Amino acid sequence: MLKTRNLVPLATLAMMSLGAFASAQFSDDFDTDTSAAWTVNNGPSDGTANFNYDYSLLGISSAPNSVGGTTKGLRLMANQTNGIFSGLSVSPIGQGFTGDFIFTADVWMNFNGPLPAGGSGSTQVGGMGIGTDGLTAQWPGSVQTSLFFMASGDGNSSVDYRAYSSAAGTGYTDGSGVFFAGTGAGVRNHNNPYYAQFGGVQAPAAQVGLFPQQTGTTLVGSQAFAWHEYKIVKAGNEATFSIDGLNIARVDMTGLTLSGNNIMLMHSDTNGTSSTDPNDQLINTIFDNVKVVPEPGTFVAVGIGALLLLRRRKKA
Repeated sequence: MLKTRNLVPLATLAMMSLGAFASAQFSDDFDTDTSAAWTVNNGPSDGTANFNYDYSLLGISSAPNSVGGTTKGLRLMANQTNGIFSGLSVSPIGQGFTGDFIFTADVWMNFNGPLPAGGSGSTQVGGMGIGTDGLTAQWPGSVQTSLFFMASGDGNSSVDYRAYSSAAGTGYTDGSGVFFAGTGAGVRNHNNPYYAQFGGVQAPAAQVGLFPQQTGTTLVGSQAFAWHEYKIVKAGNEATFSIDGLNIARVDMTGLTLSGNNIMLMHSDTNGTSSTDPNDQLINTIFDNVKVVPEPGTFVAVGIGALLLLRRRKKA
């Protein structure tokens, strides 16, 4: 029979195994200036990445996963003045994520009003991706060497929900089968009933107070003016992208050309026209509380392994 004292090192071993997985996670709440820990890949025009940005300056409330009501995040803007179709991606330096994991962020998309049509240059897209080397700009107009998912803020794009990879450099199509909304025409557009849980909101009262042009209500199915949880679950050879628990797209990564194992946060224009609005700083994507953790099944497997080990030792 296994003596009680022998259970301690076995339990410690199990905890060490779990700790090894936990130590592999990555997080950044941007409450301090962590810009030195990130690479900004901008291409080919002018974009801006503001780390430790106080988004309350735009009348935006604290993100849902922030602690203590802080309002610091990462703000991305693209194609501000140069008039070139462009975007940018940012990745944490020296990070690589293999196996199964979950990548999440609080995401706020903003555009210049009035709502819902938007002002000059209001239609831009934001999102997140995996499988990048973290050194190459990835956006809808680039050569795709990663897998990423994006959405428009104002819902005024012909394609509001998007997925890109080396196998779909200009984006997976309505008929590709990767979108949970179906395979018929318009499955990527905000007006598809599948996305009805989003949109139909007003800009925050604080933002309207600062920028009186921000009147009106967003299109049903659009993303702007609300905090959302963006999530990519990498499990085996598949990656599933969801927003607030609603699955948007799933891509089989088998055979894709991926340049690395890093993650990225992204923002891009949808055309070459820069906004002429003096308040074009309202067109952006804000990220907060970025986190990568092992997929829960990994912890379950470790726990089961530890229990089986204990049982075998007890029988010995």
